[in-house]
Amino acid sequence: MALSKPYTDVPGTIIFDAEQSRKGYHLNQFCMSLMKADNRARFKANERAYLDEWPMTEDQKAAVLARDLNRCMALGGNIYFLAKIGATDGLSFQQMAGSMTGMTEEEYRHMMISGGRSPEGNRYVGEDGDAQAHRQPQGSGARAATTPTRGA
Repeated sequence: MALSKPYTDVPGTIIFDAEQSRKGYHLNQFCMSLMKADNRARFKANERAYLDEWPMTEDQKAAVLARDLNRCMALGGNIYFLAKIGATDGLSFQQMAGSMTGMTEEEYRHMMISGGRSPEGNRYVGEDGDAQAHRQPQGSGARAATTPTRGA
């Protein structure tokens, strides 16, 4: 029986939950291997051969080779593990985040310094709907600001 996951409808967001963790286990273990200098050297010498030592999917390997971190996340990668790939390439986390948003490092830095992304478009698709049942109208049609209780 699949779990209900109302949090999956946040536009542009990949939630790293238990399912994503299972899907990305070998991808994330590969990333952690890059913490050792000899593994980084082996990876840089022949990236495909090193990746082939890991029981990752072909999609995962292709995403790593393309340095498509958004795709890696969709395939179960955790950003904190994926940062090891960027570090291996000599990139800062800021440079990696910029590439993931389609911005240059400077554009990304400016956005973060000036207050971050606009919340516009970053709401639940079902906001004020089924995805947040605790915010449904109560009684005579007036909105009641209720907080879900523990266990509810």
